[in-house]
Amino acid sequence: MNCENEKITLPSDHSTSMGALQNWLDTFKRAEPGVGKEPSFGGEPSETGGEKKQPLGKDEFANTTVAVKTEDGGIIAVPEETSLKRTLRGRHIQFIAIGGSIGTGLFVGSGSNLNTGGPGSIMLAYIIVALMIIPVIFALGELSAVLPVTGAFSTYATRFIDPSWGFAMGWNYHLQWLVTFPLEATAATILITFWDTDEKVPKGVWIAIFWFIIAFINLFGVRGYGEFEFFTSLIKVLGIIGFIICAVVIDCGGSPSGYYMGARGWHTTNAFMNGFKGFCSVFITAAFAFSGTELVGLAAAETSNPRREIPKASKQVLFRVLLFYILSLFMITLIVPADDDRLQGSSNDARASPFVIVIEMGQIYALPQIFNAIILLSALSVGNASVYGGSRTLLSLAEQGMAPKIFRYVDRAGRPLPSVFLSLAFGALGFLIYASNSNTVFTWLLSISGLSAVFVWGSTCLAHIRFRQAWSRQGNTLKMLPWASPLGVWGSVVGVSLNILVVIASFYGSAWPVDEGTMTGSDRANNFFQNMLSLPIVILFFLGHKLWTRSRYVHLDEIDVQTGRRDPVSEEFLEQERAEIRALPMWKRCLSAIF
Repeated sequence: MNCENEKITLPSDHSTSMGALQNWLDTFKRAEPGVGKEPSFGGEPSETGGEKKQPLGKDEFANTTVAVKTEDGGIIAVPEETSLKRTLRGRHIQFIAIGGSIGTGLFVGSGSNLNTGGPGSIMLAYIIVALMIIPVIFALGELSAVLPVTGAFSTYATRFIDPSWGFAMGWNYHLQWLVTFPLEATAATILITFWDTDEKVPKGVWIAIFWFIIAFINLFGVRGYGEFEFFTSLIKVLGIIGFIICAVVIDCGGSPSGYYMGARGWHTTNAFMNGFKGFCSVFITAAFAFSGTELVGLAAAETSNPRREIPKASKQVLFRVLLFYILSLFMITLIVPADDDRLQGSSNDARASPFVIVIEMGQIYALPQIFNAIILLSALSVGNASVYGGSRTLLSLAEQGMAPKIFRYVDRAGRPLPSVFLSLAFGALGFLIYASNSNTVFTWLLSISGLSAVFVWGSTCLAHIRFRQAWSRQGNTLKMLPWASPLGVWGSVVGVSLNILVVIASFYGSAWPVDEGTMTGSDRANNFFQNMLSLPIVILFFLGHKLWTRSRYVHLDEIDVQTGRRDPVSEEFLEQERAEIRALPMWKRCLSAIF
């Protein structure tokens, strides 16, 4: 063989780089829809000739999504290609559930709550909201395990309650996250003034940096969101655990100050400052602090195995609420008096965080710097979650025909680009910090998201009640569910009731505010709508869609409980799983029930 005249061309570094760049650019093209072809599951021949399809095995269900009926009346799982990528793993879901919602609402906003309502009011209000959120997450866990669909809340409301209510919930939730992004960007600049007291670096620069970080993370799709939330949630969890230990030491007099605090915060001022009005005024900020807890349900559609991971995450909510919210706030109320002047600067002072104040009172001078960095990281985390939550909700609305078709676009990497770009564009509102009336603008933006989550939580519980009724009426049993809420339907009834009570209490606190004696009629009107703006927005969306489409209430017999299922529908399969758990030692069964 004569090789002398042959040319051998080796790939150059330049061509390799260009190929990698082209491959990356190709990921921005529209995702191609799957063919939805049924696989051969194996089994005995059926009467009609072909193979009789059997329920899938445990490992095969990770990539199925739709349940369909066969000729003999059985139900099998059929693969359906989804444009969104199912790349979230168990560790992502666990940490999104554990620490994803912990942000400036808890770290900073709780200071204004303490200053307004006193230690008794803040503890009682947060406990009530916690009791409200637990059945919500359990209900959401059940629905997401059996129906891990895009959009979660709005989709459940549309299918199980009323299309107009689903429209209202979807747009209400989308608006909540749209305005949260610029609010968190602004909060981040305020937190940075903890170090940059002279503002040597303009606030606009920090907002731009914040924006580019969030945009960069979202270039990596849902995997980028999951990895960032895993990292930040881990830091937040370790930070709060460290804070609780530190607060116990400070309270007992073991800090450098050497001063025994005891229950100083409860004795220095009235436990229920401003009476019932003060108590009612705490609810809106308390609800904002818990906002984002429900994101684990939204992430179910992009989870590799939702029927296994979503229940695990849902069961952890009780311990997260008790440890990270209730216990940490209780330690704060013991140490920080409600009339501490530093709490009054919660809206514009980085040192107004009661967490930082506790550490400063113990005279541990290095820790405030560290904890403020954790709070800053949490602002980034919530900003990232706002882009994720807003974009996925808008995608769901578009898929249901409730938003412009352009927002149905999903690229080959599983990114809903138009929806993501819209969420990022709203982040530019953070530059309004330079406006002369910036405080007024941001107050009104915050009012949009104030009670938004409360309506979504109540809607989720109501959807769960309706799902259970339809599930039973259509001949299904609870044993056929991959996971059932430990609190059942009655837990959701309690959840709906508490949501209604929170709205009523917020209405009262907004109509008759604590300082109404010093306010003009115009000031009281502004205060009311700033706190309750979510209510007329929801009503407007609901009535507008109802009048435009003439949609009607979904009857139980018409509720679709099959489309979108990605779980084993064989009762024998689920019973086998339960038998495996029953065969475990007692301590492992206890851990399985809890975690």
